[in-house]
Amino acid sequence: MSAVPKPGIGYRPMQPLDLPWIAALEKDLYAFPWSQGNFRDSLMAGYDCWVACDGNEVVGYAILMIALDEAHLLNFAVAASRQRRGIGREFLSRLIEIGRAKGVEVIYLEVRPSNLSARGLYVDA
Repeated sequence: MSAVPKPGIGYRPMQPLDLPWIAALEKDLYAFPWSQGNFRDSLMAGYDCWVACDGNEVVGYAILMIALDEAHLLNFAVAASRQRRGIGREFLSRLIEIGRAKGVEVIYLEVRPSNLSARGLYVDA
């Protein structure tokens, strides 16, 4: 598959109406998923919560917590059916731009050692 993102991928702030889909995707992707309440709490806390969309379809999501000149990427995912198409790389670049525009100098994240594809994505960012 090509690493070139599909044309039409856009980004917008996460909305409460997105939460059921995001929680279901999270459950499909992770052994220890966040609950819908975790995502709702992130929205209510004012974290930078974003979705990647292909037209009207949400294909990824991210939660970025910014404090002073640091940020923590708390959660980041692309739907399994959309992985390996460059969407994650492009989305991560967008998150870095958002952080820089807000004065972020360092972004921290945690990733399981067994998640080789995510580790590869983050090393290249």
